[in-house]
Amino acid sequence: MSATEIGAELEIVEDSADQPVSGPDLGKTTDTVNGGIPADAPPLVWKDYQKIAFRIAFIFFVLMTIPESAKWYTQLFQFDWTSLHYRDLYDIARYQPSFVRGAGYYGYAEWLVLFAVSVAGGIVWSLLDRKRKEYNVLYYWLTVIVRYRAAIGIIGFAFTKVLPVQMPYPSTGILNTNFGDLTAQKIYWLSISIVPWYQVFAGIVELTSGVLLFFRKTATLGAIILFGALGDIVYVNFAYDGGVHVYSSYFVLFAAFLLAKEMPKIYNLFILERYTVPVDFDIHFKEKWLKTTRIVLKTGVIVLFLFVFFYIQLNNFLYDPYKQPAARGVSALRGYYQVSEFKLNNQVIPYSPQDSLRWQDVTFEKWTTLTFKQNKAVPLDLSNGGGSPMRDINRTFEIAGVGGGRRVFYYEADTINHILYLQDKFRAMPGLSEGKKKKGRRSEAKQHKVNGQQNFLTDQQEYAQIDAAGLTDRRLKGITAERALETKRNRMVLHYSTTDGKEVLLKGINENKDSVSLVLHRVERQYALKLSTLNAGKY
Repeated sequence: MSATEIGAELEIVEDSADQPVSGPDLGKTTDTVNGGIPADAPPLVWKDYQKIAFRIAFIFFVLMTIPESAKWYTQLFQFDWTSLHYRDLYDIARYQPSFVRGAGYYGYAEWLVLFAVSVAGGIVWSLLDRKRKEYNVLYYWLTVIVRYRAAIGIIGFAFTKVLPVQMPYPSTGILNTNFGDLTAQKIYWLSISIVPWYQVFAGIVELTSGVLLFFRKTATLGAIILFGALGDIVYVNFAYDGGVHVYSSYFVLFAAFLLAKEMPKIYNLFILERYTVPVDFDIHFKEKWLKTTRIVLKTGVIVLFLFVFFYIQLNNFLYDPYKQPAARGVSALRGYYQVSEFKLNNQVIPYSPQDSLRWQDVTFEKWTTLTFKQNKAVPLDLSNGGGSPMRDINRTFEIAGVGGGRRVFYYEADTINHILYLQDKFRAMPGLSEGKKKKGRRSEAKQHKVNGQQNFLTDQQEYAQIDAAGLTDRRLKGITAERALETKRNRMVLHYSTTDGKEVLLKGINENKDSVSLVLHRVERQYALKLSTLNAGKY
C-alpha cells in the first residue's frame, strides 16, 4: 500500500498549541495560508532535494532499526517468559547493525555499508516515484519507528545504571591495585562506580529521555535529552578508549534525526526570541480496531520495557549482579591479607618485591573470588568486564583493564572439608577450533575428578550457592551450556584453615602443579573512599 493509499484510510491532523489572546507585544499569534492552515504546517509539496534526502534517510533508518541477526529472532521463542533474566529483554533492546566482522573505521563500517545501500536505493526510488509531491504520512511513520527504537534501546541501557550494576563499586582486589596498573577505561568506570548515586542520576536522565520518546508531544524534549546525554558518552568513550562509542553514537544519530525538523522552531524560539506555535503532524485512525490496536501495542511496549524490565533488573541487582559473581564467598575468609610466609615445594621464599614467584598479598571478596599479587605481568583484558551473564567465572570486571601482577581466580568451596577449587578468570586460549573444543570438553570432564573424587562442583551444587531468586531459566541453562564450551583454564586446589579469620593457612597445589603453603595475616586497611550505600548482590 502506498503512502497515498495509507493517507486515504487515515485522518491527517496538524495539531497546534492553544491560541492565546493577542496583545500589544504579541501581535498575531500565527501566520496562515490558504484555508487557515498554519504557515509552518507540513508542506503540501516538497522540494526535489527534500524528497531525495527523505528516501535515502527512510531506507537508512529502517535498516538501522531492523535486527540483521537470525539469532535475535530465534531467541524470542527460546526465552522462558515466566522466568526472565534481565539479559533476555536487554538483548532484545540492545542491538545494532553487526554484519561486518572486525568492522573498520572505528567500528562504523556497518553504518557506511548501510548508507551506501540507502543512497543506491534512494536513487532507484526517485526514478520510480518521480510524481510524488510529498511524504508527510511516510515521514510520520518513520519518526514513530525511530522514536520507539531509540526509546526501547536507551531504557535498556538506563536500567543498568538506575540500579547500578553496569559499573560496580571496586572490589577489595581493585582497591589494592596500583593506580598505574589501570587502563584509562578502567579509571573512568571506577570514577563513576565510586559515586553510585551519580551513576543512578545518569541512569535516570537516560530513562527520562526514553519515556519522553514514547509520546509524540514530548518526543522533542526526549530527543534533546538523549542527544546531550549520549553525546557526552560518545566523547567519553573516545577519550578513555571505552569501546562502546559506536552504540552510544547510534542513539545520538537517532536523536539528531528526530530533532532535524524541530531545529528551525527551536532556533526561532530560543535564539531569535520570536513567538512560535508548535505545529505537529499527526494521524488519527478512523477504524475503531486500528485505534484499539494502536493503544494495545503502545501499552504493551511501555509495560514490557518499563515495568517488567524494572522488575527483572531489580531482581538482577539484588540476587545476580551481572558483572560480579552472585555466589557467596566463604564469609570467614573475606578481607585483605598480607602473606607473612610463603613456601614453594616446601622451600621458604622470603619477601621481596622483585620476586616473581612469591605471593605478596591476598584478597577474598564477598563473592567467590580470590586474588593475589605477584611481581609478574598478566595479559590485559580490554573488555568492559561484562563477560557472560550465566556463569560467575565469566564475569570479568575484576580483571578487565587491570594490568600489573594481580591474578584473579574464581573458586568453588567445599566448606565441609575446607577445600577451595580455583580457576583462573583469565582465559589463556580464547580462540580454539571446533576439534580442539571437543578435546577440551573431554579434559574438562577428567579434571572434575582426581583420584576418583569429585573436585569441582556439579551444576546443582553451583546452583545451591546462589539465591533462588537469581536462578532464572537463562541462568540455569547457561551454567550447563557454558561449562561444556569452556576452554581450559589454570587451576589450583587449596586447603584452608582459620580460627578467627585473622590468620589463614592455605596449602595445596598451584596452577603449575607445585606445592604451595601460605600463612596469611588479615590487615584492616582504611580507604579514602566511603563505603557504597548501594551494594548489588546479597552476600
